[in-house]
Amino acid sequence: MAVGGAITSVLAWQIEAGADEAIAETPFDRLAVASARPRRSPEPAPEAARPTGRTASAPVAAGAGEAAAAATDLESLKAAFEAFDGCALKETATNFVFADGSPNARLMFIGEAPGAEEDRQGLPFVGPAGRLLDRMLAAIGLDRSEVYITNILPWRPPGNRNPTDSEIALCLPFIERHISLVDPAVLVAVGGTAAKALLDTREGIMRLRGRWFDYAVPGSDARIPLRAILHPAYLLRQPGGKRDAWTDMIAIKKRLAGPGTTG
Repeated sequence: MAVGGAITSVLAWQIEAGADEAIAETPFDRLAVASARPRRSPEPAPEAARPTGRTASAPVAAGAGEAAAAATDLESLKAAFEAFDGCALKETATNFVFADGSPNARLMFIGEAPGAEEDRQGLPFVGPAGRLLDRMLAAIGLDRSEVYITNILPWRPPGNRNPTDSEIALCLPFIERHISLVDPAVLVAVGGTAAKALLDTREGIMRLRGRWFDYAVPGSDARIPLRAILHPAYLLRQPGGKRDAWTDMIAIKKRLAGPGTTG
């Protein structure tokens, strides 16, 4: 088709589409005008959106620490934690989710926070992610009755959102006391939030998994080997991560078997 014919066809198509009227006598370069406009400085981020670090009001945090430290066994710790009013999540959650499994277990799992199903049943890891965790345990010859399972937070964040640094800071004294009272041989942080809280680090789970750490039990000289693993909820979305999860579970099994067999 000749150039003139092509132009005519394009003009005909524009007319059919309703572009049949010029809005100015001369062409107007809008790109040139946009580039000539002064650039505005970016607005500062809202205060609430900026990283604040792990903080909580001093009196409330002190109260959490005192209540946790006063607990001499798991029952008194559960009662103190459930009675603690310093965390606003308590007002929106359906149930207080403390723990499941055997308090005499040598292997302790710590997740992030209850999900919707956990909030309904009052038990940790009972939803789809929990069922996958059960299968992961079965793969190394264990079941739920032989391990101890809890979370950093006992109350579900609304909409399953991530816990804030302040919420973690308020609940951390209770989980630290929880670990001390259970005194497991091996500690497993399930997912990035739990791993970062327990190890007091900003590193992500992909950097933390696959390694062993010494968890220093607050208030004592005790050290517990800690392994961070991918959260089962992540594995449900990203099945390709199951290979790494299997590697970590085998390493945990070897560590439980005793010295000389660590992974």
